[in-house]
Amino acid sequence: MILAKRPEVDRFLKSPDPAVRAAVIHGKDRSGVAERATLLCRAITPDLNDPFNVTVLTDSDIDGDETRLDEALTALSMIGGRRLVRVRLGSEKASIDKQVAAALKAHAEGAYNPDAMLVIEAGALGRDSALRKAAEASSAAVGIACYEDETGDVARMTREALAADKVGLTQDALDRFVARLPRERGLMRQEIERLALYIGPGSGKTIDVAELELHLGVEPDASRQDAALQAFGGRPAPAQSGLRRALAEGESPVMAVRQASIHLGKLRRINVLQSNGAGAKEAAKAAGVFWKQEAEMLRQARSWRLEDLDKVLDSVNAADIATKTTGSPDQLIAERLLLEISARARRLGL
Repeated sequence: MILAKRPEVDRFLKSPDPAVRAAVIHGKDRSGVAERATLLCRAITPDLNDPFNVTVLTDSDIDGDETRLDEALTALSMIGGRRLVRVRLGSEKASIDKQVAAALKAHAEGAYNPDAMLVIEAGALGRDSALRKAAEASSAAVGIACYEDETGDVARMTREALAADKVGLTQDALDRFVARLPRERGLMRQEIERLALYIGPGSGKTIDVAELELHLGVEPDASRQDAALQAFGGRPAPAQSGLRRALAEGESPVMAVRQASIHLGKLRRINVLQSNGAGAKEAAKAAGVFWKQEAEMLRQARSWRLEDLDKVLDSVNAADIATKTTGSPDQLIAERLLLEISARARRLGL
């Protein structure tokens, strides 16, 4: 069967019908798919790391062993409680789609352990997907498509998350914040968490637009600036998150690479000024460093010497040319550059 309306989806995820043995949650927003799947899985078993009642499989597990999924669905609980079989599909191979669809159909019909719950996470499944058809056709299975959150849903999610930390936004500030959020669920959660930390968890404080702007930053390219800052600081995961936020906000990979070049230039200027006798804070100010980033930039400048910056400059220039070449995978090029910079920074001790 198909679950499409938000209230019925929310009810099912929190309290699934015992008669339902399988669920397929799919959509382009993989973080949104994973969030909903995790909510459903926790409703089946509180401990998702339970080795006796929980089996997690990927498409590579299934592709390499045709009986792996069947065996997981056949296994009985050794210590009581409902078994959970969670399948995470990252591939769009038709053969895997059909194989998992066949297992779902058989399980929904009672061919395996009837007390096992099969939860499948997938990317955007077209209407011709055998897996999607199998889930939607059976009364003992559900298909849930995850679409982009609407503005009202994002506002509700923001209010609820902030309220859990006993902080809030005025209505104008909420509208402003929601308008700036990327439409990927995982990135939204990160931004809301950052905002809650900025306001002060447990403080009971509600901030207005003016205070919110101080958090968001006055420049529209704050996310790609953060990506460069994290990369040169030796933090690959936050650098990737910053790049994803920037792209979701409409920034281009070309500008992300250019921001890396700008950041490199600031580090170089700090180095030169300090070598000529300038104090650290004086050098940072002269290099145009935002005051909130001063401590981090000076930390980086202590490790990134001129010779190290010269080595990475070649990579930045090559990426700049490559992202402007017709047909090039510019997003991949920008991400690879940030990861390379992060790796070099780690080797420098950052």
